[in-house]
Amino acid sequence: MTHEVPGRAARGRWPWSRPKPLASDLASGIGLLVVEAVVFGWMMFGYGMEGWAAQGAREEMDESTLAGIAFMEHFLIGLFVLFGIAVLARARWTAILHLLTAGAVAALLVSAQHDYDRSHPEPAPTPSAGYSPCYSGSGRCD
Repeated sequence: MTHEVPGRAARGRWPWSRPKPLASDLASGIGLLVVEAVVFGWMMFGYGMEGWAAQGAREEMDESTLAGIAFMEHFLIGLFVLFGIAVLARARWTAILHLLTAGAVAALLVSAQHDYDRSHPEPAPTPSAGYSPCYSGSGRCD
């Protein structure tokens, strides 16, 4: 008597074994996009209000700006993690929406970092020990 070799387990046991249906893919993608937009907007509003409440205190305004930039960096990393999960789950539209959202957040991050760098230029280098300024008619110019 021969015994049948059990076949492989039926496909479809893992989330990444087949593409997600379009309706659930779009629903999860749009739902996550709305949640991400609300979280991002609320946090950036909070950091903006902290800067506004500083009432001209430059150090507090800078702390608020840098905290907002740090939040954007961490939020961007989270978006890429969610993008990777969506790719693994073969949720095409969710992955596309996360990639577009990550692009928008990256553009905002670059803009915020650029604005901060422009408002805080590097100090001028200190002159050397033997430097003497050149005044008109003094005859002592380096």
